[in-house]
Amino acid sequence: MIRKLLIAIAGTALVSVAAAQAVDAVKETGKAAAESTKQGADEAKAAVHSGPEKALDKTKAQIHKAKSKYHRHKAKAAADAAVH
Repeated sequence: MIRKLLIAIAGTALVSVAAAQAVDAVKETGKAAAESTKQGADEAKAAVHSGPEKALDKTKAQIHKAKSKYHRHKAKAAADAAVH
């Protein structure tokens, strides 16, 4: 009886950890998508602006691209951790 209870508790704990990792992966994927969208918006603004505003928008787009890459990497790591 106690053995079955311990197995059930251990199984529940493993499922909880995997679910937490999956939530992290989904959250980071959403952040990556948001940053990619912001990057596209800044690139579009840069296309119609000229002078200092254009340079500023291009720089913002590069920052969003870097953030998106970072969040994609974290999402991949969280997904790998949830599977393994």
